[in-house]
Amino acid sequence: MARTVEFVVILEDGVRKRHYHRTEKGEVTSFMVQLEAFVECEWKPVIRYDSAHGFAHMDRFDSEGNQKKVPIELSFDSALAYGDWDINVNWEKYVKTFRKQRTKP
Repeated sequence: MARTVEFVVILEDGVRKRHYHRTEKGEVTSFMVQLEAFVECEWKPVIRYDSAHGFAHMDRFDSEGNQKKVPIELSFDSALAYGDWDINVNWEKYVKTFRKQRTKP
């Protein structure tokens, strides 16, 4: 039986983490953990770990919305745990860097 878990964690005003994962028989079959910042009246992705395209990877976004994809050589279970941990520990640094990019001419 498949099970889906989704939730949002508010990290500070204007910063949140969205978490989604789906399991079948206790194994992660798809996932997404995304750090977002509220900018110009909308939520913008800063860092995203996911299983889209059939492989675990991390997308890092710049202030223009461009993304750099970095493959992660881990199982979906491990990549989900790592992405969740990384955002929990480093979100302030990621958001600070993202916001600095937005203030550059």
